[in-house]
Amino acid sequence: KRMIEATRQQVPIEKLAAHFHDTYGMAIANLYAVLEEGVSVIDAATAGLGGCPYAKGASGNVATEDVLYLLEGLGIDTGIDLQAVIDTGYWITQQLGRKPSAKVALAKGCAKSSKA
Repeated sequence: KRMIEATRQQVPIEKLAAHFHDTYGMAIANLYAVLEEGVSVIDAATAGLGGCPYAKGASGNVATEDVLYLLEGLGIDTGIDLQAVIDTGYWITQQLGRKPSAKVALAKGCAKSSKA
């Protein structure tokens, strides 16, 4: 929140976007904090894919599935079908030979997670 407060002194809040990786499992908490500050643009990646070639060991971007679940829980209608995104995440991770990292996908699709 302090970063957003300092930044908004120079840049209008509507011009800011949030982009978090989930290396330490704090991406959703950080997103919630910036949403409270008025940020309305969020970067995310299906199944949490991505990463940073400059930060060894860094995980992928915050999972779109987890962001959608948070937004739905806050009563924000995104118009996006969460289950369709979960299914897409399972499909792409299977194609890549990776395990899904989206927490909501793992919780809602335990049977599917054993296939990856």
